[in-house]
Amino acid sequence: MSAVLEVENLCVGYRKVEAVHRASLRVEQGSIVTVIGPNGAGKTTLLGAIMGLLPSSGTIRYLGAELGAQRVETRVAHGMSLVPERRELFGGLSVEDNLRLGAFQRVRQGERGADSDFADVYQRFPRLAERRDQLAATLSGGERQMLALGRALMGKPRLLMLDEPSLGLAPLIVRDILRAIAELRKTGVSILLVEQNARAALQIADYGYVLETGEIALEGPSASLAENPRVVESYLGFSGRS
Repeated sequence: MSAVLEVENLCVGYRKVEAVHRASLRVEQGSIVTVIGPNGAGKTTLLGAIMGLLPSSGTIRYLGAELGAQRVETRVAHGMSLVPERRELFGGLSVEDNLRLGAFQRVRQGERGADSDFADVYQRFPRLAERRDQLAATLSGGERQMLALGRALMGKPRLLMLDEPSLGLAPLIVRDILRAIAELRKTGVSILLVEQNARAALQIADYGYVLETGEIALEGPSASLAENPRVVESYLGFSGRS
C-alpha cells in the first residue's frame, strides 16, 4: 500500500521545552493508525504539527509531497482534516449549517455536489438528521462528536485526524462513535486516531504507536501491541491478558 502520510523525525517545542522529539510514523492508504499514550505525552501536539497549526522541524509528507511551511488552509484544500479534542463547533448555528461549513473549501473551489453529501452524513449519523435544525450548542456530548465527524466528512478528506473522539462520552456512545470511525475505512479515507482509550483504539486500528514523553516508545500492528506486556500493564490493565 502507498502512504498517505509520512512523518520523519518530527520535533515540536514550546519555548525551551520539546514536547515531541524525533517522532516518526506512517499512515497507509485506507488504514486506521492510532497513537496511544498517557496524558501529556504530546499526542495533541503531534496532530497540531502535522496539520500545520504548530511550528515544527523534521519532515512531513502527504501523498508523497513534502508539506514544508504549507498553510493550514492549503492542507485542508488538499484533503487533510482534523477533528480537535474540543470539537470546535459553532454553537449558535444549526446542525445543518455546521455541516455546510464543512464543505466551505469545496464550494469556494467551485466544486458542485456538496449539497448531496448531506444525505450521506445523515445516513451515517441518523441522530443528526433528527436534529438538523437544532442549535449545535444544545446537543449532547455524543451528538456533538457526531456533528464534528460529519462536518469533517463534508470536506471529503483523504486523511482524517481525530483527537480523543471518545473523551467525556458514556461507554455506549463511545462504542457507537468508534464503530462509525471503523466504518469510514470502507469509504477509502485514511485515519490517524489519537486516543487515551487504548483498548478501544487498538480494537479498530490496523497499526499503532505508543507515544511517551514526546517520543515513540513502541510501534507495531495493533493486535501485537494489544498483547505486548508493557502495553497491557500500562494502558490496558492486567485484564487485557485474558
